[in-house]
Amino acid sequence: MCRLLAYLGSPVSLEKLLYNHEHSLITQSYQPQEMMSGTVNADGFGVGWYHIQKDTEPFTYKSTLPIWNDVNLPSLSRYVESGCVVSYVRSATLGQALDISNCQPFKYQRLLFLHNGKIDQFRQTLYRPIRSLLNDEIYQWVNGTTDSEHIFALLLNELQNNPGKSLEQAMHLILLKLKELAERHNTYILANLVVSDGNRLVASRFSTKPPSPTLYWLQNDANFSNSVIIASEPLFKGNWNSFPENSILSVREDCDLRIEQI
Repeated sequence: MCRLLAYLGSPVSLEKLLYNHEHSLITQSYQPQEMMSGTVNADGFGVGWYHIQKDTEPFTYKSTLPIWNDVNLPSLSRYVESGCVVSYVRSATLGQALDISNCQPFKYQRLLFLHNGKIDQFRQTLYRPIRSLLNDEIYQWVNGTTDSEHIFALLLNELQNNPGKSLEQAMHLILLKLKELAERHNTYILANLVVSDGNRLVASRFSTKPPSPTLYWLQNDANFSNSVIIASEPLFKGNWNSFPENSILSVREDCDLRIEQI
């Protein structure tokens, strides 16, 4: 069921963040310890990051290869530094295409988005109901077929329709909307989400059928001062904290951290 990683804080190299730990995201791709379904995450990966000066849209590097088979990422990761990074290794839901358009993170203008979880029987249940809620621009923007991209589309739609709302407020509202849709169409949702604009991270651990997939946060570790790391599984020994069920955690540019219940 996929593994995700997000970082906000002092600039670090991708190599330090992705590779240099006993239970790194690379290790989690072939030897995860806390997945609810599946055994490996071999159906592609992606990394997204923001330039240190934060004056451009974010960059992404994605592939349908298993992350351990990509020969370019180790070299690339040595020379890229960022203060805001999101990354992901994929275990595709049965029936979803192994296609670059379905690889995360998804990007829209300055936003990057990750989803770990699923909408059960997505094509038969919430595919059309979600699409019917989207404005024309966001409807046309959707390029892939996954439940993950459609959840992001719902978030983008909420932000466009209500430009005064914060990322936290928009995420809260769409999770409640998804819960309502799931009840109406007799399905369930697992929605560990991460969204960033480069200046902050907003993440949820949410399900309509507990337990949610695992999600942890770590603040100001000795190896990553002035930072917050969010991960599906701890990368190394440290003071990792488990997200409460059905909660939203927001991290601001000064690494101030707040949690609210949904």
